[in-house]
Amino acid sequence: MRRLVVVLLVAAPTVLVFAGMAAGTKSSAAPAVDHDALVERGRELFLTACSSCHGAQGRGTDQGPILTNVGAAAASFQLTTGRMPLTDPGAQPVRKPPAFRPAEIDALVAFVASLGHGPPIPDVDIAAGNLSRGGTLFRFNCAACHSSTGVGGALSYGSDAPSLKAATPQQMGEAMRTGPGQMPVFGPDTLSARQVDSIARYVTYLQNPDDPGGFSLGRIGPITEGMVALLVGIPLLLFVTTRIEESHERLH
Repeated sequence: MRRLVVVLLVAAPTVLVFAGMAAGTKSSAAPAVDHDALVERGRELFLTACSSCHGAQGRGTDQGPILTNVGAAAASFQLTTGRMPLTDPGAQPVRKPPAFRPAEIDALVAFVASLGHGPPIPDVDIAAGNLSRGGTLFRFNCAACHSSTGVGGALSYGSDAPSLKAATPQQMGEAMRTGPGQMPVFGPDTLSARQVDSIARYVTYLQNPDDPGGFSLGRIGPITEGMVALLVGIPLLLFVTTRIEESHERLH
């Protein structure tokens, strides 16, 4: 018994040291995020890169809209897709590489979210969505602008609906919840979180769909593909039938 006590007394400091090292490693691997510091960092970036258009407090100017109450989802969508900052305030924002690093985007999103109340960044889980249901919802709500294959399409006043080929599930959810540009807002009362998951899953499928074979024409959509079939297929069919008829006449 005395030997057991001695062993425990000797081993205890070693165990405590390793436990402390493990705890220190865990805390250093996942440090707590200081939200106030993140917002302050975002404010500094905002004053440098965004205030000339949106104002120092995000209340808008002649060059840019008000950002109070737009929420984290809108800021995240515009920044992660590279649509903002915009060099020409009068032009339609288009997708391009982000101008900020991920940590800077996090800070800017935190600052914009602090300016009021708006939609948070949605937690989109495509594994929880239903592919078939997502296809139905997409064709009913989205295909008219983005086309049935998600490659985008023309809108009124010289604008266009962008291609969805590079959109991430989170960006899809952010767009549905905030309605960037001419896109309508699909709030929780219109599309539930599970329906958003399903649409995102279907759009993800469209980005790399099953290909049973044949010439896909770039998956530009059934209307355009049908027009190509009419303009190319019918003349080709007439040509083939004419050659068959000529061959038949020569034989007789």
